[in-house]
Amino acid sequence: MVAGVCHLDLVLPQGSSLKEKRHIVKSLMTRVRNRFNVSISEVGEHDLWQRSHVGICLVGSDKRFVNSSLDKVLDYIERLDIVEVVRTETEFIHFNYGEK
Repeated sequence: MVAGVCHLDLVLPQGSSLKEKRHIVKSLMTRVRNRFNVSISEVGEHDLWQRSHVGICLVGSDKRFVNSSLDKVLDYIERLDIVEVVRTETEFIHFNYGEK
């Protein structure tokens, strides 16, 4: 089993208030959840109205599948053109329960 975790640093150029930022980020997360089978949450920069940190997680049986799926999610977010992705970091955690 492999868990892939992707951390995104986002800039919201059209955000002009915390209320607008929350609307944009919530809309982004809803779109991603509806299109892909991933967990996504805002994990940082809650009080800055033009920045956000978002975490995405996916679990699968194969690292290539998990990596490819996270790449597709990232491409989708960039194509939406509602936020600017300024940095990404992806980690993979391998679990080998019951394997010898």
